Amino acid sequence: MQRRALITGITGQDGSYLAEFLLEQGYEVHGLVRRTSTQGLTRIAHLAGRLTLHDGDLCDQGSLLRVVQAARPHEVYNLAAQSWVPGSWTAPAATAEVTALGVLRMLEAVRTVDPTIRFYQASSSEMFGLPVPGQHMQNEQTRFWPRSPYGVAKVFGHHITVNYRESYGIFACSGILFNHESPRRGLQFVTRKVTRAAARIKLGLDQELRLGNLDARRDWGYAGDYVRAMWLMLQQTEPDDYVIATGQSHTVRELVEVAFEYLGLDPAAHVRVDPALLRPADVAHLCGDAAKARARLGWQPTMNFAQLITMMVDADLAHERRAGNEGGQA
Repeated sequence: MQRRALITGITGQDGSYLAEFLLEQGYEVHGLVRRTSTQGLTRIAHLAGRLTLHDGDLCDQGSLLRVVQAARPHEVYNLAAQSWVPGSWTAPAATAEVTALGVLRMLEAVRTVDPTIRFYQASSSEMFGLPVPGQHMQNEQTRFWPRSPYGVAKVFGHHITVNYRESYGIFACSGILFNHESPRRGLQFVTRKVTRAAARIKLGLDQELRLGNLDARRDWGYAGDYVRAMWLMLQQTEPDDYVIATGQSHTVRELVEVAFEYLGLDPAAHVRVDPALLRPADVAHLCGDAAKARARLGWQPTMNFAQLITMMVDADLAHERRAGNEGGQA
């Protein structure tokens, strides 16, 4: 029997990669689409005709019930969220509605329609927040101390997933994913902001890049690798939670250096620190210990930091050149 999967957030970076992966595995793939989404269907346009899309909203319980009843999935991947950390400071209540309570509504839809559905929740390394003194890597046992409304909302989503697993016997897993990037990353995220700026400066379209905290450290991996881990979690005999990470951290400054020097640019000549971009409370250092995922899931990343950033630079360079040519022809 063909497996069916429902992906919330299918129009996002992770949703598009996961849809591709599941189609390759022979799945029938359904996606929840919020018509007011600013991203549109750009990231999944190449999959047109191979997906079944349903209108719905994580803020509307009734729409979630209708979609789950219509799709009848064997697996639900809950990836939808207000996922931009700085944006959670300007819209904390909206972030809580979607990123926290949206998880509860989706779990309720699963429990009501078919509690045998396997459920994946996209948890986040931002839940760890302030590092534990003396602990340089975070794993499944590390306590949470979120430093943003987004991180707080993700903690709620994580714990309510555990609660439904323990209370109702739902096969519910959370992937505590550290930062994962790709050419499909939104322009507001720092990795894409840097790689696009490097490409535009190389082409003479811009001269300056403004950033906030250059010393913040993150564990950055490739989104295509991380969606494979999501699927692996739902193929196990018992549900559990897993940290997914590369185990190596880099500063924003290193990110800039790799991207700019790859194109023969001097970062010092173009990058400026803008105090307006500093967060009210920041997370200084995140680095994940994915030993459990390696041992139990057989998962490991396939792309290192430099390969990831140069791939993104190449994609942005190609995109800006195409945009320039199309503009010239117009």
